[in-house]
Amino acid sequence: MTIYEEPWFTFRFADDRLIGRFHLEGVPAGWRVAVHRIVPATGERLGLLAEGLVGDGGWVDLAEPIRVRAGEAFIALPQGEPH
Repeated sequence: MTIYEEPWFTFRFADDRLIGRFHLEGVPAGWRVAVHRIVPATGERLGLLAEGLVGDGGWVDLAEPIRVRAGEAFIALPQGEPH
């Protein structure tokens, strides 16, 4: 039994990366997703990086890749109902 579950997905990186797509387990195709850069230690949102749609199998393909550095993080927050 889950006691508490965040409504978003957190991605943390040990190496520099260029992220063009990512997977959201359990999110149906058609849902909008907002991607925010966060402070890794606190989870404070620093700004909107991108928006996208969840595709088949939970994959989100971004129009432009997100560049992240080692130690950085972002969250993907599903938005409302499918579109």
